[in-house]
Amino acid sequence: MSQNPAAQPAVIDYGSRPRPNRGSWLNVRVILFVLVVGAIISAPVYIYLQSTLTRGISAGPGGYLSVDLKSMSTFPFDQNYGKLEDVPAIYRNLDGKKVVLLGEMYVADATGSELKKFDLVYSIQKCCFSGPPQVQHFVKATPVDDKPLPYYGGTVRVKGTLKVDVTNEAGKVTSVYHVAVESIEPV
Repeated sequence: MSQNPAAQPAVIDYGSRPRPNRGSWLNVRVILFVLVVGAIISAPVYIYLQSTLTRGISAGPGGYLSVDLKSMSTFPFDQNYGKLEDVPAIYRNLDGKKVVLLGEMYVADATGSELKKFDLVYSIQKCCFSGPPQVQHFVKATPVDDKPLPYYGGTVRVKGTLKVDVTNEAGKVTSVYHVAVESIEPV
């Protein structure tokens, strides 16, 4: 019997196909995707870690300390019997320091466009979801030179000297933070 190559059944060799190059999945689109996803994930993580590690205090412009109002005011504090010792030491140590604060102006009795005092809070809308406003959420602001201060709606940047002192009136804590305002500007 002679062997005719045409008469033999065809054998399919699946192992002889060329394999793709191992690095072929790594292309420009994959690299861009990884970079974008990495940026989306790392930005909030960086912001959270920076705020947690510094407790919201960092070097600001011109020798001032930039202080995050939300970080500075988010701690448990007895609204009736709180004492200066109940304020975290990192914030007590800001007493007498030049600071820059970003927040919103809250004025209970506003008349006209100029003020003798106001309260500064990190956000009027967001500050008090977990219950009534706490006294440590507000920074009492008064001008350094008794000149009237302008009123700005929205976020403002306040520069001044911070005073950390728990004041009481009629058996209730009325303030924890005070700032002598040197300048104020809308953001």
